[in-house]
Amino acid sequence: MKKPIVEVINSYYPSLTNSEQKVAQYVLDHLDQIMYYSVNDLADEADVGETTVLRFCRKIGLKGYQEFKLNIAQTVADTKNGTKEKSDSSLSQMVLSNTLEALERTESMITDDDLNEAIQLLKRAERIHFFGVGTSGITAMDAKSRFLRIGKMVEFIQDSHLQAMQASTLNEQDVVVGLSISGSTRDTLESLKIAKDNGAKVIAITYFSRSPITKFADLVLLGGAKESPLEGGSLTAKISQLYVIDLLCTGLALEEKEQSLDMKQKTAEAVVNKIY
Repeated sequence: MKKPIVEVINSYYPSLTNSEQKVAQYVLDHLDQIMYYSVNDLADEADVGETTVLRFCRKIGLKGYQEFKLNIAQTVADTKNGTKEKSDSSLSQMVLSNTLEALERTESMITDDDLNEAIQLLKRAERIHFFGVGTSGITAMDAKSRFLRIGKMVEFIQDSHLQAMQASTLNEQDVVVGLSISGSTRDTLESLKIAKDNGAKVIAITYFSRSPITKFADLVLLGGAKESPLEGGSLTAKISQLYVIDLLCTGLALEEKEQSLDMKQKTAEAVVNKIY
């Protein structure tokens, strides 16, 4: 799509149905916010169904909602480009402020009850599996390292095909932690569905409370940070994910304090000779 999204929407507006026009008008009125919305969020705000939003995206010549958000983000970025530049002296403060804001938002979104329930699920699990791809896959890899250090049987496979195959081998004794900021990552959702169908418990860590990943979750922990399609894998979102992982790992270690301390000692000794 070469034309700015606003021009495209305006050109198609007369041919849209009444409900699609409601979506179009809301988008035009809230352009700089839409790129942070899930499809469910936009449907709720425009007071239409999710299918209407998807139909609207196709009507204006786009393949789906993610391509629509990408075009919105590009339009907003082009509009803001060069209008307001930060000085070098304020750069570090700006990044720090954004990171702290993301962490504070994540802390406020997670309830003690949900956190404690997640810790108990992990405590009872025979095996813990982390599912995620892309940047969330990197977080999952870090989570595996953290949980190994306190002696938990934990797995993470980076390849999405192998992840799906692994999901098919799980049972009621397994707990899967699915990570996806958007909650709409297809590979992760498909693996979680397979795991859920085979009896595994699922904990979802996502930013959007009504995203598709929540349909497969026994428990949802809201964490992360809003990011536009142009910011995929932003550091603030990743730090917020790691914060949730740290909460789970620390909480589990406190539940099994003696075992965790013993395993931390053993795992540290196992790699001590690898450091000069």
